[in-house]
Amino acid sequence: MLKLKPTSHWLLLASLALALQACSGGVTPPQATAPVSDVVETSAEIPALTAPETSLPIWIPEPGTTWQWQLTGDLSDSLPSASVYDLDLFETDASAVRALHAQGRKVICYLSAGSWEDWRPDAETFPGEIIGKKYQGWPGERWLDIRRLDALGEILGQRLDLCRAKGFDGIEPDNIDAYANDTGFPLTAADQLTFNRWLASEAHARGLSIGLKNDPDQAAELVADFDWALTEDCYDQGWCGAMLPFLEAGKAVFAAEYTDTGVDFEAACMELQPAGFSLILKDRELTAWSQACEE
Repeated sequence: MLKLKPTSHWLLLASLALALQACSGGVTPPQATAPVSDVVETSAEIPALTAPETSLPIWIPEPGTTWQWQLTGDLSDSLPSASVYDLDLFETDASAVRALHAQGRKVICYLSAGSWEDWRPDAETFPGEIIGKKYQGWPGERWLDIRRLDALGEILGQRLDLCRAKGFDGIEPDNIDAYANDTGFPLTAADQLTFNRWLASEAHARGLSIGLKNDPDQAAELVADFDWALTEDCYDQGWCGAMLPFLEAGKAVFAAEYTDTGVDFEAACMELQPAGFSLILKDRELTAWSQACEE
């Protein structure tokens, strides 16, 4: 669901690849060990935790950091030698996070910040007036009025508290490019910048790293606020170049291409991997299956 501005793939990519190779020795993934199988649904009640300012260092992954993204299915089926796991906030138990930490991995919690999902345990806490049009292609999901931080702030804050309480290292906030979509609200680019920066500040106040999910048109303006980026279909749709500011700042760009687009994954690897993108091929349901670029 992106506002796309197709461009040439590679503006400064070659020079960036050389710069990154010169200044970075690369990232060595941890050795795969015992499988993690502790994925369970949590209670519908979210603990109301306080979020004092923290002096804990914020985790900033480097370009080339390996990753696995899994939001459905049994985590015990997932055994890639990845340094980072990106898992669903509500469906992942704290014990699974601890087990991954014991293997030397970082763990990111996925949550939707810009849309309402009727299957989530806190769905009834969202006021009806801030729930907008249907999110096309995903039944039970609707856009939110991100201008209404008076209503959204406490709800999203509780989600961030839950992420912290379960021991996650960072968050992947989905649907933070609402202004570029038909939401039912007159959202502007300025509204989106305000919301995204507020979200980043709230994550950092809890000691959580945060990634910019898609939103390519605002990447250059938000690179200082976010600690890494995550893209979907940027190679297939021709906008990976918009994420170069993150790589230039020494911050990872976790890039996912999907099998249902017919993308030439080998070609994507040849162009993106040398520049520092952390590229994987996924099915649209984000199951355990992943394909990474060959070394």
